[in-house]
Amino acid sequence: MSSKLLKRVSTSLNSIYNSRLLSSSSSNSIRIHFHNSNFVRHSVSSLILITSYNNTCGCSRNLCSQTSNFNEVLSQGPTAVDYSALLQEDEFHELADATMYDLLEKIEEYGDSVDTDGFDIDYGNQVLTVKFGDLGTYVLNKQTPNRQIWMSSPVSGPSRFDWDQYTKTWIYRRTKAKLLDTLETEIKQLCGESITLS
Repeated sequence: MSSKLLKRVSTSLNSIYNSRLLSSSSSNSIRIHFHNSNFVRHSVSSLILITSYNNTCGCSRNLCSQTSNFNEVLSQGPTAVDYSALLQEDEFHELADATMYDLLEKIEEYGDSVDTDGFDIDYGNQVLTVKFGDLGTYVLNKQTPNRQIWMSSPVSGPSRFDWDQYTKTWIYRRTKAKLLDTLETEIKQLCGESITLS
């Protein structure tokens, strides 16, 4: 970022900060300086803190008297995710049910074609259970409040999949793994035969 632009942004922030929070006396003025990469790293959080402080403390003339309020703003954690705003409940059920029924059909057909002792599959009460005998059991269930499909795998353990609007698939955001790809890879690993779920 150019030094001219840095200077303009810094000047604007100083103007906003001092005009809203501090008196015109030089003893109370605070200068905000941004240099090179520090600006890129901290400008957004600085703007948020300035706005949050302003909203919390109002147009105070005494910064020192508001220290406790400012510390409260700094100590606040991240806002909880409102999953209902990301995916409406009826849309979630439609997508999750379609996925569950598709998995039920395809894995049941797969189980009939491979020689796996103890294979069994069942879907009820929003829970899909797939047993591969001694090889392990998969449990997938709908988590409506979180708008997620949770999976317990004998291979990779527990994971939570969110619907991704861009790729139109369920994704475990921690690893970017897709639900169907994960199942295809793991079931082949367990049973030795490929399965197509996507």
